[in-house]
Amino acid sequence: MVPVGRMECYLSGNEPVMTLKEAQEAVDAWIEEYGVRYFSELTNMAVLTEEVGELARIISRRYGDQSWKPTDSRAKDNGKEALGEEMADVLWVLICLANQTGVDLTKELKKSIEKKTFRDRTRHLDNPKLKA
Repeated sequence: MVPVGRMECYLSGNEPVMTLKEAQEAVDAWIEEYGVRYFSELTNMAVLTEEVGELARIISRRYGDQSWKPTDSRAKDNGKEALGEEMADVLWVLICLANQTGVDLTKELKKSIEKKTFRDRTRHLDNPKLKA
């Protein structure tokens, strides 16, 4: 492997699992080494919206009622490979936004799970629409 500074440890593939904290550190290292600087928060919000739209396009064709254009190369595997790529792109930009706004995604995800568990612990169990 060609040495790539701080990024080398994230690209080596030695670790089978990457925590959210490590993902935030890896994105930050990449930005520092290759990206010059983060785009503004507003720009990254627009980029996040673009990436979510690209993910929606894949999902609407793979699982929904829309069909692939004959010229779309992603049609060959019904968007299977592109689905993961687009999800990773969404996660990348979300991590950029978290990093540049000082959000600890591990802490916030834990809080979100706790909130949903407290608020919705019986809501879905009691939903007759989900029992069918």
